[in-house]
Amino acid sequence: MKLTVWTYEGPPHVGAMRVATGMKGLHYVLHAPQGDTYADLLFTMIERRDHRPPVTYTTFQARDLGSDTAGLFKTSCQDAYDRFQPEAIIVGASCTAELIQDDPGGLAETMGLPIPVIPLELPSYQRKENFGADETFFQIVRHLAKPMDKTERVTCNILGPTALGFRHRDDIQEITNLLYELGVEVNVTAPMTATPSDIAKMGQAHFNVLLYPETGEQAARYCERTFGQPYTKIVPIGTGATHDFIAEIRELTGSTAELDTDRLRQTWWSRSVDSTYLTGKRVFIFGDGTHVKAAARIARDEMGFEVAGMGCYNREYARDIRATAKDYGVEALITDDYLEVEKAIEAQQPEMILGTQMERHIGKRLGIPCAVISAPVHVQDFPARYSPQMGFEGANVIFDTWIHPLVMGLEEHLLHMFRDDFEFHDEAGPSHHGGHAPKPLQEPKAAKLEPVAPANDNVVWLADAEKELKKIPFFVRGKARRNTETYATQKGLAEISLDTLYEAKAHYAR
Repeated sequence: MKLTVWTYEGPPHVGAMRVATGMKGLHYVLHAPQGDTYADLLFTMIERRDHRPPVTYTTFQARDLGSDTAGLFKTSCQDAYDRFQPEAIIVGASCTAELIQDDPGGLAETMGLPIPVIPLELPSYQRKENFGADETFFQIVRHLAKPMDKTERVTCNILGPTALGFRHRDDIQEITNLLYELGVEVNVTAPMTATPSDIAKMGQAHFNVLLYPETGEQAARYCERTFGQPYTKIVPIGTGATHDFIAEIRELTGSTAELDTDRLRQTWWSRSVDSTYLTGKRVFIFGDGTHVKAAARIARDEMGFEVAGMGCYNREYARDIRATAKDYGVEALITDDYLEVEKAIEAQQPEMILGTQMERHIGKRLGIPCAVISAPVHVQDFPARYSPQMGFEGANVIFDTWIHPLVMGLEEHLLHMFRDDFEFHDEAGPSHHGGHAPKPLQEPKAAKLEPVAPANDNVVWLADAEKELKKIPFFVRGKARRNTETYATQKGLAEISLDTLYEAKAHYAR
């Protein structure tokens, strides 16, 4: 563990919170010090939830360490049962409480509560949030799911969606509707929306649909071994992947039902005049493994972009992402350090970033448009409207999400080009108001030219050249920067001046 301003994943007990908060009738008793009680902030503020997360903390303080913290945990556990009357309880320790080794699972077992109590062993100093969610859901399924006769009609379970997941709520609805059109009913969706009683009925489905491998793969593998339920391997994000997913469902079920694809507009829009001028733009993709793989396929095969770089922060999917990156002719970046990601993006100078909330901030600093494709995300990525990532409607949403930053970036560039115009300069009033009289332009103060930080280890951009570079449209600015740096290096120049920029432009124009 290390101190950092941002982090892609929290400790594993946050993953357990995501499972508990997504479910109903389940309560999480967390052995934790006073400073670890931030679940309300995560779920009620960021995810805009209408109720508090079902988590009870022991909230021990420094003075309690010299007394009986184990007794404090047992009291908290009994209070949680008496107050909330859950169908089941999961118990565990936060990363800080893990150090005092009170064994919450063993303590809860001795209490004799009349409901299932599921202990969680989450190694806080070796694993992280996605593992915590995956392991928690697996333990819940292992303790509660029972072998049952299969339903008469073909049914499936949807596995993986959790609270605080990226568009999980809307993905559930989109895929449920798609399965219904194929003649497949959903038996249980879990962990999100499920109760412990629902988990007990998972064994009666014929197969499982695994939407999010990061948070549901262990449970899917367990069900395959224990209940003979195969699970889907294709995540339906993007038009091509959705069609492949449908083919996989047809193979599992024998369905021949016709689907209505009239609502799929992404394929036509991607070929329209309005978007063809964006074809060939270089994108850098970073996030969790599942969304990065899906985004790379959409970017290259459906939007006509060039994948300039990719990577993921969850090391459990490092091998998969490295293999995918090789297919795209790039080297995968596997790291959970946002500073390394920023350095890689700055080196590549892509025209667009597809990433997380962190990459959105990186893009603002570097002046590169960014669309969010993966958790971790901010409150703005939990919209009130229906906005899935999966299925045909998800493909439409993704098209809008990716194209708009590029279009708005172009608009900002045009405004910048005309900023000295009498109508568009910074001091001008709103031109659409009647009787508008533009304010007189003032001569700008001469800026002191200072060398800027090097974008290349071999050269330094002087401020006048850097200022001129920013006048170049964002979608070719990266190429202009790289060409100029290459030219300067070949000429043995240590600094790039305004003259060097124009000389490089003339050189590459020949």
